Amino acid sequence: MTDFSFVLTSLFTAALVLSLLIKFWLSSRQIRHVARHRSQVPAAFAHTISMAAHQKAADYTLAKARLGLIDMALGAAVLLGWTLLGGLSALNEVLVHWLGNNMTQQLALLGSFVLIGAVIELPLSWYQTFVLEEHFGFNKTTPKLWLIDMVKASVLGAAIGLPIAALILWMMAATGHFWWLWAWLFWMGFNLLLLVIYPTLIAPLFNKFKPLEDESLKARVTALMQRCGFSAKGLFVMDGSKRSAHANAYFTGFGAAKRVVFYDTLLAKLSAAEVDAVLAHELGHFKHKHVIKRMVSMFAMSLLGFALLGFLAQQSWFYTGLGVQPNLLAANDALALLLFMLVMPVFSFFIAPVFAQLSRTHEFQADAYAVQQTSASDLSTALLKLYEDNASTLTPDPLYVRFYYSHPGASERLARMSSLPPTEKVI
Repeated sequence: MTDFSFVLTSLFTAALVLSLLIKFWLSSRQIRHVARHRSQVPAAFAHTISMAAHQKAADYTLAKARLGLIDMALGAAVLLGWTLLGGLSALNEVLVHWLGNNMTQQLALLGSFVLIGAVIELPLSWYQTFVLEEHFGFNKTTPKLWLIDMVKASVLGAAIGLPIAALILWMMAATGHFWWLWAWLFWMGFNLLLLVIYPTLIAPLFNKFKPLEDESLKARVTALMQRCGFSAKGLFVMDGSKRSAHANAYFTGFGAAKRVVFYDTLLAKLSAAEVDAVLAHELGHFKHKHVIKRMVSMFAMSLLGFALLGFLAQQSWFYTGLGVQPNLLAANDALALLLFMLVMPVFSFFIAPVFAQLSRTHEFQADAYAVQQTSASDLSTALLKLYEDNASTLTPDPLYVRFYYSHPGASERLARMSSLPPTEKVI
């Protein structure tokens, strides 16, 4: 083992152990904090949230956190199995023996890796859907529908993913030292295309979308969007209730293909004014250009990632330091891709709180915009209904929130809304 290989092995091991310790520590804090506050509804919500709803949210949070601990341990074991324990290297050698050193072998390596990973994750996925979510009354899907969704996703993933992987592997081999720049440009173009085609070609494969039929609500929503200077291709209702009782609304698409989608569960639970307020919050993200800022950030981060991969793929210590014996007489491009995808989350974990904080800041700004355009009371009651409906705990551990939450906790969020200057609350 070269010096660089030893350094990489040591850094990877240290980062993995430290990240696991932090994750388990944060999860244990969350579990203790939620359990400690289970028996009392926070004073700010005493008149709006029942004890039964509060305790259901606490129990749901605790159940997910405990399952998360198992998922963390399994994920770490699988990661070590693929890397330092030689699993990826062994799989590569078997496929080279069967298929030779060629593009087919590299694609087979990528496909086999994804397939094995999916099989490993299958039991926990099943348990989460048909035990945990079922126990708390959220699961509405059936084993048949769950299986059909899985098959559809697998076929779609293969139909889209394999050609993309083949093209990137070809670029790595044929376009010279700066292959990563060409691959990045292609990857960004594909993501922009996906934003356009997803609403009309991909999403309908999994759910039914019908135009919003409530004329009164449609008029309110249209007036709100016009007032905010926003246009969309259509207002649609999605049959989310066939899989889950959770409620949501979102914008999808890009440019002229933007559309507004409401879960049918959301429309069943919120008043028209509350739907207006939730939609105004989403419009706030567009008004503050959060979507564009996130896209630019994603483009910049992915460019750095591709550049780093371009460097690491040429270094033998990158492979040996992570438990993989590279091919000596053939390309190692698929190995490089897989190792990079496996290892980067271990190191990027430590900067995750920065992006979580940025996301929470965006949520506060969108809330403030919604209060300007609709009503603070309507947004507050809508959020409380959604927190209750989704069994989101009102008493998360503050440090856990700072590290993980992309949205502010309920107490902090509603307190921030109530503290807005009066001039920001005028409709």
